[in-house]
Amino acid sequence: MADAFPTQAVPHAWHPLFGGRTNTAWHGVCTHHGDIVLKLYAGPARNPLFPNDPEAEAKLLQHLQPTGLAPAFLAGFETDLGVCNIYAHVPGSTWQEGVQSVAALMRKLHGLTAPKGLRRVADGSAALIAQTLQIVGRCEKIPQFLSDLPEEEVPPCGQAALLHSDIVPGNLIQSEGGLHLIDWQCPAVGDPCEDIAVFLSPAMQHLYRQSPLLETDIRDFLAAYGQDAVVARYRQLAPFYHARMAAYCLWQVENDRLAYADGLQLEVTALQRSLRP
Repeated sequence: MADAFPTQAVPHAWHPLFGGRTNTAWHGVCTHHGDIVLKLYAGPARNPLFPNDPEAEAKLLQHLQPTGLAPAFLAGFETDLGVCNIYAHVPGSTWQEGVQSVAALMRKLHGLTAPKGLRRVADGSAALIAQTLQIVGRCEKIPQFLSDLPEEEVPPCGQAALLHSDIVPGNLIQSEGGLHLIDWQCPAVGDPCEDIAVFLSPAMQHLYRQSPLLETDIRDFLAAYGQDAVVARYRQLAPFYHARMAAYCLWQVENDRLAYADGLQLEVTALQRSLRP
């Protein structure tokens, strides 16, 4: 971890930040550094889909600082309560509409060189099925939707695109300077379809925006992303991504996070819709 934040630069006011589902964060007003965010990490995640790695977040914030896509990293340190990172606060509001701007940001991110040492995401339908079965293995119920998946295999693409892997509305901040990505605790490399699938997920959109994207929004997003081969691959893999997210929502529901119940049904419906010719 980086050196501790200088004591002479400690903010004179703190305000809790809300919206994150894993860690705890505060907004600080600091004379020396302007507005900052202090994030206290809850520890290694039990989450089967979204890891929680403070060192990976620190690495990515420093790696992306020249791009303006993410907040500037300031310091990191350990406390008796857990690991903390401090980074610049990005003023603005969480994303609500305008899929084209998200597509442009994602396209830019996927074109950047990734730092070494990041985890790889599941690549191809077989790997996605295996990951889905791992999640289901942590559930009491065996979902029926697994039998609906296509039999034809989509092979791995072998790409190593830089991925955020948790591009949900709550992690997109719209400021006067444009759109920014926060909460980099589960970065990865691999198939760019991973980021596309998480952003287009009806469950994630419902959880953070209270409404899934319309079909027209999805078409507009994919058109704005502008990579025909990646878009075609995403459409092939969509049933597998929806099945994985449905399994994830089931796991959350069985762990008493009932807010995911509607997301489970939305993902199953999207899975069935993606199978239509």
